[in-house]
Amino acid sequence: MTTSDLIDPTASLLPGADTALADLVFHGARTVGRFVDDTVPDDLLQAVHDTVRWGPTANNSGPMRVLVVRSPEARTRLAAHMAEFNRDRVLAAPVTLVVAADTDFHLHLPVLAPHTPTAGDSLAGVPDVRERMARENAWLQTGYLVVGLRAAGLGVGPMTGMDAAGVDAEFFAGTGWRALSVLNVGWPDGEGTDRPRAPRLTWEQVSREA
Repeated sequence: MTTSDLIDPTASLLPGADTALADLVFHGARTVGRFVDDTVPDDLLQAVHDTVRWGPTANNSGPMRVLVVRSPEARTRLAAHMAEFNRDRVLAAPVTLVVAADTDFHLHLPVLAPHTPTAGDSLAGVPDVRERMARENAWLQTGYLVVGLRAAGLGVGPMTGMDAAGVDAEFFAGTGWRALSVLNVGWPDGEGTDRPRAPRLTWEQVSREA
């Protein structure tokens, strides 16, 4: 693979799409590991969520949950459960979001999925099915969240290198939340990374017709 396989950053994502937005969330966006020392306000995080929550999930289950980690004390507690190469990143980021899947999402289905009024009851006795559904759909929502944060002009550094069970015990004991990933979030310092842009696979490499 060569650099010719990179997406052309000057090309529009789709015919008629807003080129500047496509650049912001895809073409020009990078995984950010270096941030300026500015606060990310809570109302901005809420505005992002209030936008991306409309992305589709199975039966409108919406199982993604978010723990906002800001204080030095909470940051230290989280860093203790991160892989060694991720600890300093958590300690340095303006704000870190622990994205979790709520295995008790079915309790909200009477409101979220009134078109299937018995769905919550049918899932109550099958925790293994609920956990699978929660994880699959929360991962889907995590993608929406990353794109939404980028659309707001923020840089995002997603990480999965952690002791997820340790994070669950530290922050989510007694709940149905299960940690999936950690997103460091803030305003990028320059490009936010010293790494050159890596290639991506082409459509021809990732698709086939049935």
